[in-house]
Amino acid sequence: MGLLQEKLSKYTEPQKVKALGVYPYFREIQSEQDTEVIIDGKKVLMFGSNSYLGLTNHPKIKEAAIEATKKYGSGCAGSRFLNGTLDIHVELEKKLAEFVGKDDALIFSAGFNVNMGVVSMLTGREDYLIFDELDHASIMAGKQMSFSKTLKFKHNDMESLEKKLQQCEPDKVKLIVVDGVFSMEGDVTKLPEIVALCKKYDANVYVDEAHSLGVFGKQGRGICDHFGLSKEVDVIMGTFSKSLASIGGFCAADASVINFLRHNARPYIFSASITPAATASALAALEIMKSEPERMEHLWKITKMALEGFRNLGFEIGHTETPIIPLFIRDNEKTFLFTKLLFEEGIFVNPVVSPAVPSNDTLVRFSLMATHTEDQVAIALEKIGAVGKKLGVIA
Repeated sequence: MGLLQEKLSKYTEPQKVKALGVYPYFREIQSEQDTEVIIDGKKVLMFGSNSYLGLTNHPKIKEAAIEATKKYGSGCAGSRFLNGTLDIHVELEKKLAEFVGKDDALIFSAGFNVNMGVVSMLTGREDYLIFDELDHASIMAGKQMSFSKTLKFKHNDMESLEKKLQQCEPDKVKLIVVDGVFSMEGDVTKLPEIVALCKKYDANVYVDEAHSLGVFGKQGRGICDHFGLSKEVDVIMGTFSKSLASIGGFCAADASVINFLRHNARPYIFSASITPAATASALAALEIMKSEPERMEHLWKITKMALEGFRNLGFEIGHTETPIIPLFIRDNEKTFLFTKLLFEEGIFVNPVVSPAVPSNDTLVRFSLMATHTEDQVAIALEKIGAVGKKLGVIA
């Protein structure tokens, strides 16, 4: 055994969880991503998806993907920078920029690549990047690649943010980077207060709309639109793998920012283009999102039902006000067991354990899609309540 293998063989955490019979990862789904999925030949209700509008199996999106593959083939065989730019890539960028109220947009092959590539490139050595402590891992990856000075403020704590801004040199760029909706906790960033601080301290703001596109704002335009602050936000980022039923991501900003990123963001320049099928799927999903507002309306109806239901059952759900509902368990092993018992009852949810969160903040992430019915939510509440009582999570 080589030194590398010897070192890595000491990592045995997954094996320990498997030995307990509660390992919850890489469950093989044998059907399309819908409110019901098939795993090991068994139907289970899916409450672990990020497909907030339930569009992943929409016939118009499937058709768009098939037609794009017929016309352009299965891939682009190169980066956007060289041979990999299609006319539909440019069309999607223009429509996204218009949708979120910016001059221009840039699409990447993955949402993770957007945050990693953009956050790492926008500021220089003498500038400042300022983060919410619960920002997504992709934002933190961008921070690690940046040469800028970095500061972290307490989650959604504006007093903490202002103290960090006061530490910055006034004549340097100060970029505040936040999630619009925090992906595990389900709470919303305090964007009006952040924008006010930006004006006070001559700072800029970058908002990750990954979990808020399709959920907030007019026709699902996101948190920035919801607060009427799209023009005040300097960079808006979003992904295609949630409400837009595809894979990839984008950032939108004024022309000067996009021009710089188009020629400097390494994950954009040195990654292959998103596939024709993925591009066409996102284009079709964007149009459906605008033309079928009833999806978002129903999503909020069942979200309110679920939030009220979990509170009535006695679950601790934090400050969420979105279709992402954390059920705090605050114990690693119990979180795994809770997930297993729910799966045996036909409910698919996602466990969030340390080191992703501190061990006393572990939770089960319950998320809703616009295609869930009220009956399905009621079944989930009943079964989750029963398991919660069995494990002593609720009284």
